[in-house]
Amino acid sequence: MKIATYAGLAWLLAGCNPLMTASLDTFKAAVAGPAPLGLTQAQVDAVPFPQIKVTTVSSEGVMALIRQHDDLQFWVASGKQVLMLRDGLVVRTVGLGADLDGTRWQGQSPFQQGLHRVPDGYLSTRQIDLVGGYRMGITVTSRLTRKGIETLEILDKPYALLRIDEDVEAAGFHARNRYWVDPVNGFIVQSEQHLTPDLSLTITQLQPTRKDAR
Repeated sequence: MKIATYAGLAWLLAGCNPLMTASLDTFKAAVAGPAPLGLTQAQVDAVPFPQIKVTTVSSEGVMALIRQHDDLQFWVASGKQVLMLRDGLVVRTVGLGADLDGTRWQGQSPFQQGLHRVPDGYLSTRQIDLVGGYRMGITVTSRLTRKGIETLEILDKPYALLRIDEDVEAAGFHARNRYWVDPVNGFIVQSEQHLTPDLSLTITQLQPTRKDAR
């Protein structure tokens, strides 16, 4: 696993593919908002790792899955930004500004259960740590609502996905996250996640049928 991780990092940082080079440039803040990436299926398929497109309010880029430890995934951009995902939920970020430093559940995570399985109105609680101000153990309450099947297009391919909204609330903060999941296996294909009061991401799996992305 370590050899594969080092090889993956070296491949990313070498800028061996125009797609990954673009991610380095576009993750830099843009005052006018993110310039859309012109992605093609051929570019995505040329990268030997699963990839996600990540969009913030000011930037857009591509990250590759270069390591997985149990159920924790490490997605890295060529600019060295890092997302750590567990069951499709971002649990920590590095290099994105107002970073999320950690996530812990009180009880079982509904993401671990599979969002396609949890009942409408499901309530849960998690605690998060924020880098800004060194705020630790912030309690976040969550309510999940099923919204039905919607069709999303990813690289010109349609996917019929179950949309689930998550209303989250903490002291001085509330937001609505959205997840589009495979209705059969619960794999999160696309999501809009408000991680902190100052950081929200849209994450799209560029190869939703690739098993090693799960």
